[in-house]
Amino acid sequence: MPSSSCTLNAMIIHAPTPSSDIAGKHQAGTAAYRRANGAMFFGGFSTFALLYGFQPLMLVFSQAFDLSPAQASGVVSASTGALALSLIPASLAADRFGRKPLMNAALALSAILTLLAAFADSFGQLLVLRALLGIAMAGLPAAAMAYLSEEIEPQSLGQSMGLYIAGSALGGMGARFLSSALAGMYGWQVAVGVLGGIGMVAAVLFWKFLPPSRHFKPAAIDARQFVQDVQMHFKDPGLRWLFAVSFTLMGCFVSLYNYLAYRLAAAPFGLSHGQIGLVFTLYILGMVGSTWSGRWADRVGRRNVLWLMPLLMVAGLLLTLSDQLAWVMVGVGVFTFGFFGAHSVASSWVGRRVVKARALASAMYLFFYYLGSSSLGTVSGMMWGVGHWTAVVSLLLVILLAATGIALHLRRLQPLPVA
Repeated sequence: MPSSSCTLNAMIIHAPTPSSDIAGKHQAGTAAYRRANGAMFFGGFSTFALLYGFQPLMLVFSQAFDLSPAQASGVVSASTGALALSLIPASLAADRFGRKPLMNAALALSAILTLLAAFADSFGQLLVLRALLGIAMAGLPAAAMAYLSEEIEPQSLGQSMGLYIAGSALGGMGARFLSSALAGMYGWQVAVGVLGGIGMVAAVLFWKFLPPSRHFKPAAIDARQFVQDVQMHFKDPGLRWLFAVSFTLMGCFVSLYNYLAYRLAAAPFGLSHGQIGLVFTLYILGMVGSTWSGRWADRVGRRNVLWLMPLLMVAGLLLTLSDQLAWVMVGVGVFTFGFFGAHSVASSWVGRRVVKARALASAMYLFFYYLGSSSLGTVSGMMWGVGHWTAVVSLLLVILLAATGIALHLRRLQPLPVA
C-alpha cells in the first residue's frame, strides 16, 4: 500500500516539516495523519470482512440447509438490511456521544456476534445473529466519514477516504478467500469462528491507533432539527444524487459476487469451492481502484472521475457473460476496480460537500449504500431463478446504465465554494 508520506521526498531539504494540523486538521505526512489512516484502514477491513465474509458460504448454506440461492443470500441481506436501518440512529448517537467511542463499540460487538454465529445450529439462528451484527456494526460506517471529514485537511481527504475503502477491499477479499478455503476443509463453523477472531484483532488495533477527535462537538438529539437536517440534505442538488449512486452501485456489486459462486460451480466451469475462493483475490484491484481514484479526484475533481467508474463496471459485467473462464475473471476484475473507484470518489464528495450535520449525511449515504446491497442483492437472486446468470446480468446492466446517467448529471453540478 503506498505511503502517504512518499510525496514529501520531492520537497527541498529546507522545506518545513509538516505541522500536525492545517487549520487544526491532520496534514498528509504527519504521524497523526498516518495513525488515523491506519486505524480507519483496520476499521474498513473489519467492516467488510465481517459483513461479506459470509458471501462465499452461501453455496455451503444452500447445500447444508437445502436453500435456494435467494434464500441463502439472507446471510448477507439480513446484516446489510439491519445495518442500513440502524445507520441513522447510529449517526445521532455519533453526534451525541462522539465518533471514536461509537466506532470502538461497533467493532468489538460485531466481532463477538460473529464468534457466536459459529455456534448457531440452524439457519434461523444464523439470520438473527447476522441481523444483530448489522445493528451493532452501524456505529462504524455512520461515524467514519464524519470523523475523516472533521479531522483530515480537505486536500488530503480523498486519499484518506481511499485508504479507508482500500481497507474495506482488503477485508472483503481476505475474508471471502479465507472463509471459502476454511469451509471447504473444515466446515463453515470453523470459517465463521476465524472471521470473528480476525474481527476482534482489528477492533483492538483500531482502538489503539485512532487519534481522539479534536473537532467533534457534542450535540443534543433534537427531533425537529433532525427532520430539518434530513430535508436539507435531500434538497441539496448534489447529495440526493450521490445517495442514488451509492444505492445502485453497491447493489450491483453485491449482486455480482452473491451469485458468482453459483455460476462458477455450474457448467461449463465446474469449479470447486476452494477454486471459487481464489476469485476473491481480485479484490486487490479494488484496493488499487479506491486509492488511485481518490488521488485522481483530488487532482482533477470528483465530477471528472465519478462518471467513468460505472462505465468500467458495465464493461466488466458484459465480459462475465463469456464461457471462457479467463474472460470472466478479467470482467470481474474490471467490475471490482470500477466499483471501489466510484465508492471512493462518491463518498469523499459527500464529505466535501456537507458543511452541517456531517454524520447524518454520511449515514444517509451509507443507508442507501447498504439498502442497495440488501434489496438489490435479494432481487438479483430472484432473477437467478428466472434465467440464471444472463437474467442477473440483464438486471445489473440496466441499473448500471442508470447510475452512469446520474454520474453524468453530477458532472454538470455547480460546485459549492468548499467543494
